[in-house]
Amino acid sequence: MAKRALDILASAVGLLLLAPLLLLIAVAIKLDSPGPVFFRQARVGRHGQVFRIFKFRTMRPQESEYGTQLTLADDPRITRVGAWLRRSKLDELAQLIDVLRGTMSLVGPRPEVPRYVALYPAELRSKVLSVRPGITDPASIAYRDEARLLRAAADPQREYIDVVMPAKLRHAEQYVDNMSMATDLRLIIATLKALLWRRTP
Repeated sequence: MAKRALDILASAVGLLLLAPLLLLIAVAIKLDSPGPVFFRQARVGRHGQVFRIFKFRTMRPQESEYGTQLTLADDPRITRVGAWLRRSKLDELAQLIDVLRGTMSLVGPRPEVPRYVALYPAELRSKVLSVRPGITDPASIAYRDEARLLRAAADPQREYIDVVMPAKLRHAEQYVDNMSMATDLRLIIATLKALLWRRTP
């Protein structure tokens, strides 16, 4: 399949070319706070298979696994290096490992934690989970400032469940209905543009 072939080629080349940057990120994380370089968390993948996603750790290790699974802007659990990684989205680069392993794709609906997938409407759950989750998708671009949006909400958890998650699911449904190599390439370019021209908070 062309999509999987692109995933393998791009993730392998990306990990190779970005190796110096990935090493610098790992060193910065270790110097900034004690704990592992990677944050591993259970996410729901294709056909409902649960896997442990790779992300560069952005929180203090004793707090990253506990409390709310939503991260708000200025979250006190986030380390200094972690704040920079989140702003630049560099913490997501570790997911190239997941793409190479086959649990993720470059483009696809973002993988959610099990507790939120359990709230998906039944008619959408099977469709959204019929494809590999991705590093980026239309919702990632539309909600790239999600942490700030939730921070401004009176009840961030309710805002996510009632407003943000349904909107993300609509984006995911549209992606699955219209997915193609051309669509994936456009989304990759749009994601890079959004990151490069991201306004300073």
